Amino acid sequence: METEKLWQSVLAELELQISRPNFLTWFKNSRLVEKNHEGEVVIALGNNFAKEWVENKYHKTILEAMVSLDDSIRRVKYVVVPASSEQKISSIEKKVQPQAPFEEFKVDPETNLHPKFNLKSFIVGSSNELAYAATLAVVKDIGKKYNPLFIYGGTGLGKTHLLQAIGNEIKTIHKNRVKVRYVPSEKFVNDIISGIRNKRTDDVKEKYRNVDVLIIDDIQFIAGKERSEEEFFNTFNSLYENDKQIIISSDRPPHATPVLEERLRSRFSGGMIADISYPDYEMRLAIIKTKLQEKNAFLPDPLCQLVATKIQRNIRELEGVLNKIIFYQEVKNTELTQKLIEEIIDKTVRQLFKNITPNQIVQIVSSFFELTEKDIIDHSRRKEVVEPRQITMFLLKDLLDMSYSDIGHKLGKRDHTTVIHACEKINKQILSDQKLSNKIILIKEMINNK
Repeated sequence: METEKLWQSVLAELELQISRPNFLTWFKNSRLVEKNHEGEVVIALGNNFAKEWVENKYHKTILEAMVSLDDSIRRVKYVVVPASSEQKISSIEKKVQPQAPFEEFKVDPETNLHPKFNLKSFIVGSSNELAYAATLAVVKDIGKKYNPLFIYGGTGLGKTHLLQAIGNEIKTIHKNRVKVRYVPSEKFVNDIISGIRNKRTDDVKEKYRNVDVLIIDDIQFIAGKERSEEEFFNTFNSLYENDKQIIISSDRPPHATPVLEERLRSRFSGGMIADISYPDYEMRLAIIKTKLQEKNAFLPDPLCQLVATKIQRNIRELEGVLNKIIFYQEVKNTELTQKLIEEIIDKTVRQLFKNITPNQIVQIVSSFFELTEKDIIDHSRRKEVVEPRQITMFLLKDLLDMSYSDIGHKLGKRDHTTVIHACEKINKQILSDQKLSNKIILIKEMINNK
């Protein structure tokens, strides 16, 4: 039971860090078959190609996820065991027991929709109410009310949940009378490439044009890919002219994607454009309680409030932290204290920013406030420089866990007490000052995308 829950938690962590198509391709038939007392875990994969790919490309990510959940783990070993096989692994004296399937793999092969995404579980707040209202209108009047519907917002804010929920709602209401297909743009591009290579482009056209509702996630990834843009433009026109519904998501509005062809930007702008922005504290708290209910887990209110206060960047990060908390609760039988929750949050946040340097943080903060790096480091006390400098100090501590002395030395050889004051001031203000909180969220987004 422990190994099963450990692997489910690792998969949940991997799902947050790699693209959905890659996650589904490489980890669908994966299993954790042994964890021994020497800190070695054995992962079984369905074939040699999957074993080599996962071992070469994802080993470091897997090991880090394992260690973050269980610090007794030292090594990860990979073996090949076909999914249907009960054969023995050479170094293991027992048969592999099948594990409960990770719920992410319960995807409808016809529509690419996952049943866990529905409108009932989508938390609505001020940050997404326009997008939510638009989806309800589309469900009631397919192809006519808002066509295309273009939803944009930063990473991990719930765009995929809403898009898949629209598809599932249409399926439920209209049964088999309406044909729905959801596809990440990466998969769309791969299908185009495969069609060209295998001289089967007509099959690709049939696949995407013979639908009543086409949902494309993260459209920005087709920007600059000429053949994919051309095919999507033609598919768009074909569906639109026949009153078929088109729903698109992106990380930015159409006009802010400069490498996207003008004719596509024009098409997108001709429908309904709705944004999803960062959730406020109340919405984050509601999301936490809903996720806990979905996972049949419990967390006392003060600890829920702590997570909602600390994790502001996105919903996916919030879920990643909850997965780790539940793992500690259910598998390790650890008492959940404020200190432990803070440690879990700090580890998760720093994992996201592990390749960031202090110089990059200084450069990004100065760029955000339209200052020079010299402005941040110098001893000027101009009002427009003081807050950016304090935010820089706060981020160096929060993201990189630098010592107060090192931060002071980095930023103009300042005394460590100055840094402590700045960090405590920003840490206190972000709880009550929504404008400051939004600035820091945006800067973290820029740092993470560096």
